[in-house]
Amino acid sequence: MALPPSTANWHWKNKNVTRWGTQWFEHALTSITINGDQEGETVSISKVTEVDGDIELGQRKSKLITIFDCKVEMQWTGTTSDGTEVKGTLTIPEVSHEIICDKLSDFVFNWTLTTSSSPEVDAVYKLAKTRLPTALETKLASFPSAIIDTHGKDLTVSADPSRSGSPAPAAAVSLSSSAAHPATAASPSVKKADEKKVNTTSVVVEATLQASADDLFSLLTDEKRIPMWTRAPAQSNPQPGAEFSLFGGGVKGKYISLTPSKEIVQSWALQSPTWPSGHSATLTTTLDQSTDSTKVKFNLTGVPTGTEDEIKRNLEGYYIHGFKSIGLGTEL
Repeated sequence: MALPPSTANWHWKNKNVTRWGTQWFEHALTSITINGDQEGETVSISKVTEVDGDIELGQRKSKLITIFDCKVEMQWTGTTSDGTEVKGTLTIPEVSHEIICDKLSDFVFNWTLTTSSSPEVDAVYKLAKTRLPTALETKLASFPSAIIDTHGKDLTVSADPSRSGSPAPAAAVSLSSSAAHPATAASPSVKKADEKKVNTTSVVVEATLQASADDLFSLLTDEKRIPMWTRAPAQSNPQPGAEFSLFGGGVKGKYISLTPSKEIVQSWALQSPTWPSGHSATLTTTLDQSTDSTKVKFNLTGVPTGTEDEIKRNLEGYYIHGFKSIGLGTEL
């Protein structure tokens, strides 16, 4: 006799997804390409040569937990401004749940250059070492969510057949998940119950950037310019009520209001196992321009209590460091 869902989901279960995870790395990381400051300069991850380690998804007490610790080796290629091909290798000794989700340490990147050195080749090597890490970290940040989205339904037992594909509450889901799972959208009482459980606080991050308020407003909202500092695909239609997606889907939400060169107000949800399913915060970005710089302030309200340190690191790392990586110059 099968256990009822409330009991079945309480017991420990796990699924080994190492083969799938290896394929994810091979596909996701080789989609990364960075353009340099000189015309024709590019660097990209050309091949993932080895993924050494185990990747599992576990469930305990109705929560889905990603369990992985891998060494990832890859090849990178680049092109100099005069068209010369540049090659090298890159090893990340540890890609783990502890680094991505728990933020217990930083990624380590071990680089080699296999092409003979020259001023042009060295410039591309420097481009790879300074800009590829941010793009890789952004892409890897979506790995835990990808595990849960793909395999969570295999471990979660639901009493409602129409919700058999829905992850457990700890899973990261997109803001449009109600369209994919009509039964969830049709259960307002469940949604309200989840909202009541989320105690929230606020996180504020500020920086002074060497750019005009008009330019920063464009960098924050223009779909074609956002990837310049996020190093990842983006979707953005800067109109009230329109949806946006940053960091390849790692952050999603809707525009609430926009005041050109002054303020952007958005609903904001992190697509991560550490973010409560269905919960949205509100991000208010204000721009205060002075003579030679602009003070940008990110005020995120509705942050789940206990995640504020993680969220602050994300705002500083992905937003502020993202602007720094394109040469705007910052002061935290």
